[in-house]
Amino acid sequence: MKNQITNALSDFFFEYETPRQVLVRNRRVGVVCRLIQLGVLAYIIGWVFIYEKGYQSTDTAVSSVFTKMKGVGYTNVSGSERVWDVADYVFPPQGDSSFVVMTNYIITEGQKMGKCPELKGKHNCNSDSDCEGGSFKRQMTGVCVEGTKTCEVLAWCPVEDDHNIPDPPLLMSAENYTLFIKNSVTFPLFGVTRSNLVEGIDADYISKCLHDPKKAPLCPIFRLGDIVKLSGFSFETIARVGGAIGIVVDWTCNLDVDVKHCKPQYNFHGLYGNPAETDKARASVGYNFRYAKHYMEDRIQKRTLLKVFGIRFDIIVQSLARKFDIIPTLTAIGSGVGIFGVATVVCDLVLLYLLPKREFYKNMKFKYTDTHTQQDSESLGLDTSVYYTLDANARQAQGTDQSNDPDSEAGSTETEVSKK
Repeated sequence: MKNQITNALSDFFFEYETPRQVLVRNRRVGVVCRLIQLGVLAYIIGWVFIYEKGYQSTDTAVSSVFTKMKGVGYTNVSGSERVWDVADYVFPPQGDSSFVVMTNYIITEGQKMGKCPELKGKHNCNSDSDCEGGSFKRQMTGVCVEGTKTCEVLAWCPVEDDHNIPDPPLLMSAENYTLFIKNSVTFPLFGVTRSNLVEGIDADYISKCLHDPKKAPLCPIFRLGDIVKLSGFSFETIARVGGAIGIVVDWTCNLDVDVKHCKPQYNFHGLYGNPAETDKARASVGYNFRYAKHYMEDRIQKRTLLKVFGIRFDIIVQSLARKFDIIPTLTAIGSGVGIFGVATVVCDLVLLYLLPKREFYKNMKFKYTDTHTQQDSESLGLDTSVYYTLDANARQAQGTDQSNDPDSEAGSTETEVSKK
């Protein structure tokens, strides 16, 4: 028992097992194998390393965005002239990455809290019984006003009339407003910080430049009309009822080269809908909200209500930095080497199941042992390898032909005997 345990441990620690290989000379199988290996090699080099940059590690940026609008608008509604500056037409005024620029509006001045008739066409009535409280969105007083045949409401009076949207938009001058974007990004993994005010973008350049995708792609000052045009829409159409536009600042950087080549790209996407689609086909058109300015007059609280139609701008920072790293490189190479095993699997399937001589190849690839053979060797007190050597020599002496017995061990037996 002790010797058996010692032999087992010795075999485990001091022996090396290697798989048996069979060299098959077959043109079709050889061509299939090389084509598969060539395809795997093309995948590893072309897709993994060149396209997917599998030899690099990646990181996304921590970003901050600051915006600033410039421009003055002018309106003349029913002889009432007014100038609109940034404080009037930008909501909210803090310079966030998401803001609205007013392009059209409906104004209702001098509203005060009280009782007044609803607009004609809304909440029509013939008697007070038609104006029961809680029947409509506004707070009803239960009175039907004879002059208008509408219900009396408790609200800010006079009530807003937003049926007719000004056309053309009142603030078409917004097309010439300018937007300044200041963006900073940091890639924590690589310790790299960049700003969209890259090398060459100084105060003198900014005071003169205007963004153009071809002539001035790095200029951070944008004309609103150009932004809308680049997003695929008509400014007049989107300015009338409002809309939404996404400005994407794309930082895709290869940090294996000089960091000065890490520069932003600006893209514009209309979030208003499909430019080819007519407004009548849309379920909800435009973008609007209400804004009130409260004041006191003769100790009575009043307000000026504006229904604002505008363009909502969402500035989205998109980032991806890459740099060489030995760990993903080795991982990509290891996975690629593993995929080379596909060629062996496919060729084995062809050899063992598709070719006419599949039984011959199967006998060459696999060795079979019978239980009675092992018992015979043990009864003679011989080692198994010696028994197989003697058995093979006996079969060879009897005229066994290797071409008729694909599993013949004559060649290997001769090598084994010569070594001994």
